[in-house]
Amino acid sequence: MYLAPRALYGAVAAALALLVTAVGCAPQPEGEAATTPPGSSGAACAKGELDTEKPGKLTVATDEPAYEPWFKDDEPANGKGFESAVAYAVARQLGYDRNAVVWQRVPFNKAFAPGAKTFDFDINQVSISAERTKAVDFSSGYYDVRQAVVALKGSTAAKATGIAGLKGLKLGAQVGSTSLDYITDVVRPTQEPAVYAKNDQAKSALKNGQVDAVVTDLPTAFYITAAEITNAEIVGQFENQGGTPEQFGLVLDKGSALTPCVTQAVDALRENGTLAGIETQWLSDAVDAPVLK
Repeated sequence: MYLAPRALYGAVAAALALLVTAVGCAPQPEGEAATTPPGSSGAACAKGELDTEKPGKLTVATDEPAYEPWFKDDEPANGKGFESAVAYAVARQLGYDRNAVVWQRVPFNKAFAPGAKTFDFDINQVSISAERTKAVDFSSGYYDVRQAVVALKGSTAAKATGIAGLKGLKLGAQVGSTSLDYITDVVRPTQEPAVYAKNDQAKSALKNGQVDAVVTDLPTAFYITAAEITNAEIVGQFENQGGTPEQFGLVLDKGSALTPCVTQAVDALRENGTLAGIETQWLSDAVDAPVLK
């Protein structure tokens, strides 16, 4: 049918309006509607393809010496000991096999000090704290920890049954540690605590009678009394302070793009029971001690 120009123009306009309405109301392709934002963890955490210090490798740091039961024979790369096993489990979860893990030695205090890091993450019994998160990132916690007191058998310190019995003693701990925080903030002794650069120095001081007792995490306390200072005993453990348990976390550079990926890995290992299995294998002896109140 022949249409006059005005009628033809009207028909075309109506058709265009109908087409626009149809397109606007049509369901959008799922991929376009749910596009993952650039830089999101979904894209950034591709297994084995993270933006690491060394391409294709995962650099993991810890202190030297690496103490038992967290490591075995001061050899982090052997996969033995709780933290060595955890490090390799996290690496696998991130898509890196054992051969792709490179170990680096970093002093305890330097691991969470301000400044750029040369590792992808550090694992060294570093407790997550608000103060430390000002300088570094942490993964979610991979181990719930209690602090404990170790003293020589038969000593005045060994007879303490509560915090009050520790107040007049000379106590020692590693510098920058949560153990030292428990001495200063919880015990509040009348004597200044002895502070040591390494746990080995604190243990030597206990052996030599330079301190009455040392404070360390509970699994380390069990190892000290079982294998290192056999005439020592665990006096007791402290209750956790605050509403949440003290936890060890993996340390990362502040603002690291790897932080969400490493946290996802730790969370997955906790949920699927891997962390519990590793804890049973390497820390099963560190199960109980009297609570100091």
